[in-house]
Amino acid sequence: MFDLLKKTMLTGIGIASMTKEKIEELGKKISEENKLTEKEGKRMVDDLLKQSEKAKEDLENQVQKLVKNALGKLDIPTREDLNRLEKRIKELENLRAETGKE
Repeated sequence: MFDLLKKTMLTGIGIASMTKEKIEELGKKISEENKLTEKEGKRMVDDLLKQSEKAKEDLENQVQKLVKNALGKLDIPTREDLNRLEKRIKELENLRAETGKE
């Protein structure tokens, strides 16, 4: 019953967007309604908090991948590309300064 209740909660709630306080509040309410022991209620809240963090991380990773793909399609230079160009410009400026040509 505990697992079914937890799965139902996760399905019905946008857990990734919930704050720690809201998860704890909801966990307490569900614990009381379903007569869970304090230990079971705490375990459920801890599990929900862990899953919330994982959902947030997964969402962030997906957004980063989508942005990276979109930027790649737009042919916009990456930070790495800009750093490489900056390094090359400095090398050329140093070479020019060494040869004394302007």
